Amino acid sequence: MLELRPNCEHCNKPLPPASPEARICSFECTFCAACVDGLLANVCPNCGGGFVPRPIRPFNDWKGGNHLGKYPASTTVKHRPVSAEAHAQFAAQLRGIPPEQR
Repeated sequence: MLELRPNCEHCNKPLPPASPEARICSFECTFCAACVDGLLANVCPNCGGGFVPRPIRPFNDWKGGNHLGKYPASTTVKHRPVSAEAHAQFAAQLRGIPPEQR
């Protein structure tokens, strides 16, 4: 089950479950769109993968009990600011490689 983390790991911006600004990598590292598009340049600082928009879990129980009420979002904040200098060096190696080929 997708964790739906509550904040951007870099800038600590709140990313509630219905936020269209949330971006995740395949390991569920969670950042806001501004950080992904700016500082991170679509390179996850934790694994080197790319980011995609985080799915929005349905609020209502439309079918089979699959909804936010039954499967709530995480409340555990992970605030791990990224060093701009260190990430620039790391990302420079990967920027030219499409995320699906990293």
